[in-house]
Amino acid sequence: MNDMRLLLLSNSTMAGEPWLGWPESHIRAFLGAGLRRLFFVPFAGVRMSWDEYARMARERLGQLGCSLVSAHETTDPIGALGEAHAVVVGGGNTWHLVNELYASGLMASIRDRVLGGLPYLGWSAGSNVACPTLMTTNDMPVVQPPSFKTLGFLPFQINPHFTDAQPPGHGGETRTDRLMEFIEVNPGVAVVGLPEGDLLRFEGGNLQLSGSRPARLFKKGKEPRDVQPGEPLDFLMA
Repeated sequence: MNDMRLLLLSNSTMAGEPWLGWPESHIRAFLGAGLRRLFFVPFAGVRMSWDEYARMARERLGQLGCSLVSAHETTDPIGALGEAHAVVVGGGNTWHLVNELYASGLMASIRDRVLGGLPYLGWSAGSNVACPTLMTTNDMPVVQPPSFKTLGFLPFQINPHFTDAQPPGHGGETRTDRLMEFIEVNPGVAVVGLPEGDLLRFEGGNLQLSGSRPARLFKKGKEPRDVQPGEPLDFLMA
């Protein structure tokens, strides 16, 4: 596990900023000078075509000096993954992403490569699938994947785009309410509510929160508490 390198973003876009603008410095630092050949997974795209998603990713990450091959562009995606310097898993609908990862055989292949040291960059749904399951996604189940189990790089769950806002006059549950339900029936699994503008980086056996806002930690039997950017979260990897 100490060989793993993960950069997990809550979101790709902030209002008024270019796509992947807010995390650009983090992505540059994570990829460094040597990770230039990227394998992109566009499968979370539903209304956006995979061709368009790959075009956007190729253009944006090309500005960082990287080349990119998308999983849907090759007849041998597992072979293309084997030649990559890093894997990038884009956001969108987590259910659709998980279904296609299983259908393509990439779920197991990505897991094996990343556990062996291949750097992994994901945002939104791409961060969800780094967890044991997809069960803390915000997305509607538009398809039924073979399993809720995902890549399992982390022993805890992420809820990306976390907010506890409740619109005036809205009587439904808050996100905190929903995540409290999750830990009630999954008492051994912690959840990090990752707000927009935040990310988790795991490298050298260390897990750290970075960004502009506190994240919220949910554990069964304890009141949810906020954790500040810069705070080490290594205890969550135990």
